[in-house]
Amino acid sequence: MTITRSSLFAAFAFSILAVTTASAHHGWSWAEGEQTELTGTIKAISFAPPHPSLEVTAADGTDWQIDLSNPRQTERSGFAPGSANVGDAITVLGNRSLDENEKLMKAVRITVNGKAFDMYPDRIKTN
Repeated sequence: MTITRSSLFAAFAFSILAVTTASAHHGWSWAEGEQTELTGTIKAISFAPPHPSLEVTAADGTDWQIDLSNPRQTERSGFAPGSANVGDAITVLGNRSLDENEKLMKAVRITVNGKAFDMYPDRIKTN
């Protein structure tokens, strides 16, 4: 197998893209420091890697992606398959994207059917 410059460049470009994409959704640098509360209805639930997430339709009809914590931390919060269903009312406390046009929020707490699930208890700024 012969390694060419173009194949090395393609591999390098792909690795940069992968790192950039992964860092965009992990950590908190992409999110506002101030926490926001969003109320709506669950449109979709995913427990797939890299982290569980929800799609929520807000009261004004806009759809939001809600990123939860990593799978183990989400499970430790008590939120697991069966904890919520599509159509359930939800309140999300979290940090929204710095990009006002992006309907994306990282949840620190979600409340479904009166039960609170604290994804990041040490980051919650209100009770």
